[in-house]
Amino acid sequence: MHSAQPVRGDRWRSVVGGLGELLVTCGAVLLLFVAYELYVTDLLTDRRQDQLTEQLQEDWAQPGPARDLREVEIGDAFGVLRIPRLGEDYARVVLEGTTEAELSQGPGHYAGTAMPGEQGNVALAGHRVGKGSPFLDLDAMRPGDPIVVETADSWFVYRVLGDPSSGDLEADPSGIPGRQIVRPTALEVISPTPNQAASAAPSGAYLTLTTCHPRFSAQQRLIVHARLDGAAVPKAEFPDGPPALWEG
Repeated sequence: MHSAQPVRGDRWRSVVGGLGELLVTCGAVLLLFVAYELYVTDLLTDRRQDQLTEQLQEDWAQPGPARDLREVEIGDAFGVLRIPRLGEDYARVVLEGTTEAELSQGPGHYAGTAMPGEQGNVALAGHRVGKGSPFLDLDAMRPGDPIVVETADSWFVYRVLGDPSSGDLEADPSGIPGRQIVRPTALEVISPTPNQAASAAPSGAYLTLTTCHPRFSAQQRLIVHARLDGAAVPKAEFPDGPPALWEG
């Protein structure tokens, strides 16, 4: 009369044990996925960046006039982004386009936005974590920090907006913040004048960097705005880079 009770208990223990094994397996798979995203994709992208750097330097060394930046096609590498705040050796080849095909190789340029040195907004996107993690520490940027874009024959120096004396990223006289966190749908951050209508004429020459926020999430976007600081610096006079790269 009482033999069914142990059987029922055995079944319950089997179910619990099976669920435990499943959870352990799922946890192991998740850890492997995280390791892949954090380390393996970074290594693969670093290798691809080395290839792109070599390819770009070879292209730039070819005799004849430099290619018009307005002629670059989606997927083309056309410049190098250098951000001293993110490391003395920080250099990332920039590609035209912002689909995953481009962003898995490095920072991507929003097609249709300004090119380096032009009036308007040079808008670049990059992964925060994984795929090279080019913008992992973008939240470390401070007012006045240089952001340098290298092209075939010139260096363009942009500086993060804000008040360098106080460190207040919200205190730029233009009213444009040096840093903001927005919804993914807030496309006005890459307008010709950041945070203004996309159809409005630009009020200056800007550069905007966009990435996911917070880390490990795509819920929001971290945005950094900068303004062009002076004219193009010719590589013929400064082959190793403009003085802004060696500040501090």
